[in-house]
Amino acid sequence: MPIRITPLIDVVFILLVFFMLTTRLLPVGYLELSNDTDARGAASGEPLPELEVNPDGTVRWNNQDYELPQLLAALRGQGTGKANLATAPATQLTHFTRVLSALDNAGITAHWQRNPTPEL
Repeated sequence: MPIRITPLIDVVFILLVFFMLTTRLLPVGYLELSNDTDARGAASGEPLPELEVNPDGTVRWNNQDYELPQLLAALRGQGTGKANLATAPATQLTHFTRVLSALDNAGITAHWQRNPTPEL
């Protein structure tokens, strides 16, 4: 007598759908993009600079828009080694990755701030 696997496939599919519908990914406020896990400590000191990439590719910091070279010079002038990086809603991925790469090349560790989407 041959073994019918159709009912097994149906059960696996139902389990897959069940777990996909019941699992919820928790939102992350800041996602650390570097993989430096050995230098962790308590959060203390001054807050990190809040940088926001605008849709035109400029970066807003302290209520002022900077071109990328100007921003890097200003951050270096303050001795900043870490920053929180966010994006405006209509910012293209190319602008974000360009700013992220420039910060990394300048020795500034960036933490990406994920803006929560409003629930409908």
